[in-house]
Amino acid sequence: MRTEPKLTRLDRIFARLDREPKRPVLDVPRMTRHRVVLFGATLAFYLTIVLAVVTTSWLVRFDWQAMLFRPYQQWPEIHAFLDYWVVLGQRGPTAVMVAAWLGWRSWRQHTLRPLLAFGAALLLLNVSVGAVKYGLGRSGPHYATEVGSNEMWHWFQAGSDIFPSGHTANAVVTWGILAYLATSPRARRWLSALSAVLSLSVGLTTVYLGTHWLSDVLLGWAAGLLILLGLPWFEPPIARAEAWLLDLRDRWLAGASRTTPQATPVPAAAPVPVTPLAAAEEEAPPRETVSPSAARAPRAPVYLAPGPHTTRSERTPVTPVGSRRPPYPERATRGSTPAARPLTGG
Repeated sequence: MRTEPKLTRLDRIFARLDREPKRPVLDVPRMTRHRVVLFGATLAFYLTIVLAVVTTSWLVRFDWQAMLFRPYQQWPEIHAFLDYWVVLGQRGPTAVMVAAWLGWRSWRQHTLRPLLAFGAALLLLNVSVGAVKYGLGRSGPHYATEVGSNEMWHWFQAGSDIFPSGHTANAVVTWGILAYLATSPRARRWLSALSAVLSLSVGLTTVYLGTHWLSDVLLGWAAGLLILLGLPWFEPPIARAEAWLLDLRDRWLAGASRTTPQATPVPAAAPVPVTPLAAAEEEAPPRETVSPSAARAPRAPVYLAPGPHTTRSERTPVTPVGSRRPPYPERATRGSTPAARPLTGG
């Protein structure tokens, strides 16, 4: 008798992923000439913003004008709403939401590419933006020390890691990856426009709250766009990582199936030769056998009297009424003459 191995929850998930015999062919973006031109223009814009801030040009003066205008005091009625709206640029909550959606897509499309592409984009974002932040060391509006200065090279001062804006760059990458992984050109266009508007609105919200300069927002928007435009260069490593992970999964499943204990089949019993005596016993009518449990009479159930039970010492003694001797009809009463007994014998 062979029993089927009991599947765990992880085995059922892998079985669900292996249900389709063939993975669908996805439209992977390539590094076309148009994309290369956009990447070059965005990189030039990025370097221009950095140069304008380092040289304390008109852009820095405009930063100070916007900061001294204090938008949060000019329109205080939208302050509470924008406090929640800026969360759309925080890396933790947005990464969880987008990763959940891409994980569902990976399960439905039978591929790990959406999750791996999102992970690669976040890794590039943290490395590139983090290096520029700590390398330039620009202080934010709340930590400014001199009016009109670019507030650069303050490496050991609090709040000196705001250039470029991490909220803006994260909003571009997190919501733009949905457009990058879209399966149709129409969805890609709509999602690209939506992510651009969303990322710019998050960046301008940081200017309203006074946590970033306007130039920080422009540089953060360019930094996130550079990652999305250059992501097709990393598609071959993503494909190799996906193949390696799937191969590792297949080897793990094969090893788990080999180590699963299976029931050993019981060998069939050898045929017993039939003798004449055994044949006669088989032809004889079967005897009626009575099992010991069936022959034993069933015991009547014991019913206890209702109410509380008391011990013998707690019971009230009862004196019996009348004589304790049993009645004997053949015995004569005391004081009467007994009748003559017949004599026997001869």
